[in-house]
Amino acid sequence: MRIVSLIPSATEIVAALGFADQLVGRSHECDHPAGIVQLPALTAPKFDPKGSSREIDDRVQLILQESLSVYRVDDALLAQLHPDVIITQAQCEVCAVSLDEVKRVAQSVLSADAHIVSLEPNTLADVLADIERVASALGVAEHGMSVRSNIEARMTAIAAQAADLEKVTVATVEWIDPLMAAGNWMPELIEMAGGINLFGKAGAHSPWMEWDDLWAADPDRIIVLPCGYDIDKTRQEMPALTSQPGWATLRAVRDGHVYLTDGNQFFNRPGPRLLESLEILAEILHPTTFNFGHSGSAWVRLEDRI
Repeated sequence: MRIVSLIPSATEIVAALGFADQLVGRSHECDHPAGIVQLPALTAPKFDPKGSSREIDDRVQLILQESLSVYRVDDALLAQLHPDVIITQAQCEVCAVSLDEVKRVAQSVLSADAHIVSLEPNTLADVLADIERVASALGVAEHGMSVRSNIEARMTAIAAQAADLEKVTVATVEWIDPLMAAGNWMPELIEMAGGINLFGKAGAHSPWMEWDDLWAADPDRIIVLPCGYDIDKTRQEMPALTSQPGWATLRAVRDGHVYLTDGNQFFNRPGPRLLESLEILAEILHPTTFNFGHSGSAWVRLEDRI
């Protein structure tokens, strides 16, 4: 079987199902598990991804006003790879190439119709169901059920342990400038980790947020997890947030509970590693109870210098 995955979360699902060796192409953002980056990349952004949070957002919004997709597909390369299965998404127009673009290119360059699997996860249940959907498309439905069950069991165990712990209020930041909270599956993960989510609704797209609302909520914890940013890049962008009036007066800031995370590798990839994302949240919210070994690599405190 020849598989092309056009979104990192799908690539990780394919690998978790044991089909990494049958991947023949990837998106430009697919970088996990190790070795995936050696595959040819079929997509590229139509904007310059370098710059500040504000500059990138401005460029993306401009493209959205003018075209269907923020990304392009290499149609010649797709024809050369000639996949049997193409896995893409229809959940987020700025996260990966659009479904319509994938269909257009596939129909124009592939002599026989490839099986296009489009994922659209909005909730945690959707993410888990997508594991089974991909497994069915690859002909291993029963194995998909097993992979899903294992992830669910480990998540349930964490949630059960966190349920008896003291609750803390949490504000998540999915984009720094302009300010955006995390939605979709993130409110569910916050609750499972023993937190009280303040912004964003489960199953709904991530909402824009006003600074005054964040300041007024005065959360116990602020967790910064920008889509596409690792910890170093997130730290570079933090002045746009820390320079806001009243930042130093926030409870989370005074108590040293502002956390920077690797939002690129975790949280924003709706696949198997949402399990690790839950572990990270549990460590942040209840460090004396949970220790999965993610501190220092997947998350740090704002004041830490690692």
